Amino acid sequence: MAFLAIDIGNTRLKWALYEGPRLGAALLAHGVEFLDHIERLAEGAWARLPAAPDTMLGCAVAADPVRRRAEEQIRERFDCEPHWVVPDETEAGLVNGYDHPSRLGADRWVAMIGARHRLLREGPPRPLIVVMIGTAVTVDAVDTEGRFLGGLILPGHGIMLRALESGTAGLHVPTGEVAEFPTNTSDALTSGGTYAIAGAVDRMVRHLRRRCGGAEPVRYLSGGAGWKMAPSMLQPFELIEGLIMDGLLSIAEQRAGTRWLNPAQVLENVRPAAPTRSLRA
Repeated sequence: MAFLAIDIGNTRLKWALYEGPRLGAALLAHGVEFLDHIERLAEGAWARLPAAPDTMLGCAVAADPVRRRAEEQIRERFDCEPHWVVPDETEAGLVNGYDHPSRLGADRWVAMIGARHRLLREGPPRPLIVVMIGTAVTVDAVDTEGRFLGGLILPGHGIMLRALESGTAGLHVPTGEVAEFPTNTSDALTSGGTYAIAGAVDRMVRHLRRRCGGAEPVRYLSGGAGWKMAPSMLQPFELIEGLIMDGLLSIAEQRAGTRWLNPAQVLENVRPAAPTRSLRA
């Protein structure tokens, strides 16, 4: 029973075919396509798969027309109905603390689920920080009991640079290097953006540590530009490429084979968190 997982970001569609909808299933094929060329998939990479998927689950943050173009390719090539994750009050053991759960970005929600399940496979529950570095940067906090507490959204390096170029006369320079004391404009821009992201992440780590009574959070770093940020982080992070795919596998497995409690029952089983100051402090 092959399973197709799809992650549609702001610039690319990433996909992976597994032997089944479960964590640990063998990876049969995978690939990536820029959003401008989604129409190539049905007659290109997907035409050469070793098996046709029986089920499909995806995570999409791109606009609806992009998602519909992906659905057309899936229906054209495979005899399975596309399904997409919409954040809810609870899913696969994670409780959603957003004011309006469905307004949380699906990529953030799925990545946190993947990170939580990875953490539990490796050891006992601990607080968790999930950082996604892409077109935008997200920094999300999950407590020991599996409750998403909240998170930060920042512009990625490219957005920061374009904002400065559009708002500053004569500022058009190539990407530079990260330096402690930049001595040219290119390095100053790259270093400024990098340190801004690293500082925001460090602040969230401290917030979560204080919220969880001093427990040290596990820290995961992912996203297309995660490797660029890793050397500049103020604290050690584990760089993981497939958090969203792990999350899609976890959700598909739980939906297929586990009867979940309703959200009210889940919340009753979560110990109340200690009071703390606002994350904006």
